[in-house]
Amino acid sequence: MSENEKETRKKRIDKKLKDAGWIIIANKDVNNYSYLEYHAVEEYPTDTGPADYALFVKGNLLGFVEAKKVSVGVSNVLEQAKRYSLGANETIGLWDIYKTPFLYSSNGEVVYFLDVKNELNISRQIQHFHTPFALEEFLIGMTK
Repeated sequence: MSENEKETRKKRIDKKLKDAGWIIIANKDVNNYSYLEYHAVEEYPTDTGPADYALFVKGNLLGFVEAKKVSVGVSNVLEQAKRYSLGANETIGLWDIYKTPFLYSSNGEVVYFLDVKNELNISRQIQHFHTPFALEEFLIGMTK
């Protein structure tokens, strides 16, 4: 019997996010996003539908993670994360048409990453989710 997406999220993706230093919290438990330090918010609302996870660092929405069940390949699933970025409301900037700079897709075994700040940047497979500190450094690096 194969895992469904919810099982994959709980068993695999949550673990990978926690291992990278993210604190997972349900959107229904958030009153003020500006207080979130290093949080992955589940079912974060956007104008284009709820994102599986929204990544907040020091109150700033920096990225989205689109989750799929293990049996689904995730290289093309970044398109959904892009859609959530287009519909984001808690934005800190605009990169071409995207409102968050960092996008991920994962099925719990494979993680793909896209940094939309650079129009020449292409998605790539990475071993693990970046830490909140790494995303903060990526963000600081882009302002220099």
